[in-house]
Amino acid sequence: MVADPVELAVVVASVRAERIGPVVADWIVRVTSERREFTVTTIDLLGYVLPADLSPSSGGTALAAAIGRADAVVVVTPEYNHGYPGSLKNALDSVKYEWRGKPIGFVSYGGLAGGIRATEQLRQVAAELHMVSVRDSVAVHRVRRAFDGQGNTADGAIVDSAGRMLDQLHWWATAARSLQDVRPYPGQ
Repeated sequence: MVADPVELAVVVASVRAERIGPVVADWIVRVTSERREFTVTTIDLLGYVLPADLSPSSGGTALAAAIGRADAVVVVTPEYNHGYPGSLKNALDSVKYEWRGKPIGFVSYGGLAGGIRATEQLRQVAAELHMVSVRDSVAVHRVRRAFDGQGNTADGAIVDSAGRMLDQLHWWATAARSLQDVRPYPGQ
């Protein structure tokens, strides 16, 4: 292991029945796990009960703690009706300070558009939450055809995009972590 690897949280945004999100998330977790500069955990929103009215809850507290332990975040999200799922919006709104000052990357998936409209909307929300969205993201077009039965992909563009995104997340997370003790992020 590399000294002080970046703690990366991969958030599975979809909570729908028969979702493919875990396949996509498992793939990015495997890709990340091959890199010594990261340790990775998965946060599956299906496992968190978050009240729609954003009232305090044990699910919200647990999610905030999980996000708080991370140095960086990757959101794995589908695109539903040209946007991201309500479960993800609820999660973003349920956690407040723990998002701040962290870099975030996006792995989106869907049909022909590959979830890029969801990612563009999420970049706006991430900025409001005081997060830094990295430039490169992963868009998985025709997701049900993109992965084989073992959850692997032969699409070089997807793999290359993931590498660039992870490089950028590592840079930002390392920079943010080096400053945190000297000068904590304003507003925390």
